[in-house]
Amino acid sequence: MSVFDGDRLIRVMPDALANKIAAGEVVQRPASALKELVENSLDAGAERVDVLLKGAGSTLVQVVDDGVGMSRSDAAEAFRRHATSKLYTLEDLDALGTLGFRGEALASIAAVAQVELRTRRATDEAGTRVVADGGLARDAEPVGAPVGTSLAVRNLFFNVPARRAFLKTPATEYRHLLETFQALTLSHPGVSFTLRHDDDEVYRLMANPDDDDDAALARRIADLFGHDLHDALVPVAETTTYLRIRGFVGRPERHKRSRGEQFLFVNRRVVKSRPLDHAVASAFERLIPEGTHPFFALFLEMDPAHVDVNVHPSKAEVKFDDERGVYALVRAVVRKALAHADFVPELPPDPLAATFGAAPAGHTSDAFGTAAMFGPAPTPDALLPQLDASFEGRIVHLPEPDPTVLEEEMMLPLVDANANAAHDAKGVGPEAVLFQLHDTYIVTPIRSGLLVLDQRAAHERILYEKARATLESGFGLSQQLLFPHTFEPAAPDLALLKELQGDLVALGFVVEFFSGRTVVVRGVPADVRAGDERSILEDLIEQFRTLRERLRLPHRDTLARAIARRSAIRHGQRLAQPEMRLLIDQLFACEAPMAAPDGRPTLVRLSTDELAKRFA
Repeated sequence: MSVFDGDRLIRVMPDALANKIAAGEVVQRPASALKELVENSLDAGAERVDVLLKGAGSTLVQVVDDGVGMSRSDAAEAFRRHATSKLYTLEDLDALGTLGFRGEALASIAAVAQVELRTRRATDEAGTRVVADGGLARDAEPVGAPVGTSLAVRNLFFNVPARRAFLKTPATEYRHLLETFQALTLSHPGVSFTLRHDDDEVYRLMANPDDDDDAALARRIADLFGHDLHDALVPVAETTTYLRIRGFVGRPERHKRSRGEQFLFVNRRVVKSRPLDHAVASAFERLIPEGTHPFFALFLEMDPAHVDVNVHPSKAEVKFDDERGVYALVRAVVRKALAHADFVPELPPDPLAATFGAAPAGHTSDAFGTAAMFGPAPTPDALLPQLDASFEGRIVHLPEPDPTVLEEEMMLPLVDANANAAHDAKGVGPEAVLFQLHDTYIVTPIRSGLLVLDQRAAHERILYEKARATLESGFGLSQQLLFPHTFEPAAPDLALLKELQGDLVALGFVVEFFSGRTVVVRGVPADVRAGDERSILEDLIEQFRTLRERLRLPHRDTLARAIARRSAIRHGQRLAQPEMRLLIDQLFACEAPMAAPDGRPTLVRLSTDELAKRFA
């Protein structure tokens, strides 16, 4: 039976319910609230913005600015839905020069949190205080306050338990807060910012008002991501009658496996645009390894009439009236900047050279560079002539045998499969024939055919199981560094390092945290390869973040996968006979030797029957 009387089925929602529903689009997580509050501060002409966070934003998000402030009547009105000082007519929508305009942010935040507003204009003797609790705002009252506005958002989603339950771990929410803060500070390098989290100062960014736009932006990038990035920036600049593009991209060697350090702005508004991200990535084609991403902070400035910012309440999406043209221009301008910086895309490897495993003239093949520049070495099938469809259809792929059967076959001497010769009980027989194909695959005959082992996939499996065992036991051997390695990670990486500190110690890392973002590495796991000591922790954190975002596994499993991928031998690395034998022995000692941690096969068996069919 209907809860309504008679035929009346449609009613207007109460404001409290409507605000909670609207809040789901505007305020998705603490970072959403931070974005809305800081954008309001910037629209108010603030020259200084201080951000205070507690509990990764779920306990407190507070933004204090020195902007123009509000009158008593405006402060009370600000909590009503669609109350705004930035938009009055439909025509204003085509000429927006502010970050906010919908008038939904404060009402939405106040509907799902406990909010306190303190504000004062320079012309007022006293300030104003307004408190809103779950959408119910009290009358404005006078209070002592400095010029500007302070907005404190406490206990986000306290009255929407389902939404609060869907928040990610504090570390993940804190990472989103940091990324939001970084983007907003990049958009206004002439404004000073501070960020404190749980009483720790994370950032203190000084304003650069006297510099030109590009110099101020470069300095802000260095303050956020490290001064080593400052020297690796490539300026991007182009102006047309339709669009102006400016900013920076990182040099190709600054590529990363994650997309965290990519920022795009349209009329100073931070936006997300997969097509334009792709435009930048395609400009780096053949300059960075596949699966990696360049740094960029690009600003697009255009007549507001040519861009629609009213696509979604979060204001993170935009639409251009000439999408294809903007894509083509961004791609062309970035390629032009890279060309001026003397970065020329490598030509594709010569097919004949690739077939025989040789590098093009002028390049040397090494354990790290070959796979990155030319991709993985060709599989054995790629070495065979192209077969017509009718012949290919006659090839039968037999199922892989049990690994213990393969191990038994490999342990038999191969000179005479029926000979009663002694063999190593734990691995490859001493008379087994082993050779390396393209410094990538280990090939050995077995009694039933031929075994091809991918050396990198096999080593990843070995290192993964070793790391998992070390993390479970809580004790890993460490080697002390003669000269400790000091570096300053970006704030998200620093937070991740602190989150993983216990497990890193278990693996054998000795790490100390100093004031600011300074990290000192005094020891690394004992089996880290010589030459990797200085970079392994930084690379490991980047690998961990990438895998966590993609796989969403328990953090210990993700960390074990990350260290395996970071430390495994590369395709293109030459191995001596004893090293190949040891690799095979260790692989068959694993619990799951047939696949790498990500599911790639570690080995392939070609039976004599299958070989015979290929020559039939």
